[in-house]
Amino acid sequence: MAARDEWAISCRDLAGRRRELTVFVSSDRVVLVAPPGEAAILAPLDVGRLRAALRDAVVAAGQPAAEL
Repeated sequence: MAARDEWAISCRDLAGRRRELTVFVSSDRVVLVAPPGEAAILAPLDVGRLRAALRDAVVAAGQPAAEL
């Protein structure tokens, strides 16, 4: 997987600890990984970053795999 096909978005859990949501592309699918066993609390700016990461992931998922 190329580095450009993975995005990290800062968030906090319910206890206020810093956590991360991860968005990545697997084949032609977009995968969202939340903090294990936690809820993700996003600030408005981080919601915008999540939206942008999801948009970029959808575009990347629609691209044909690069030939090696």
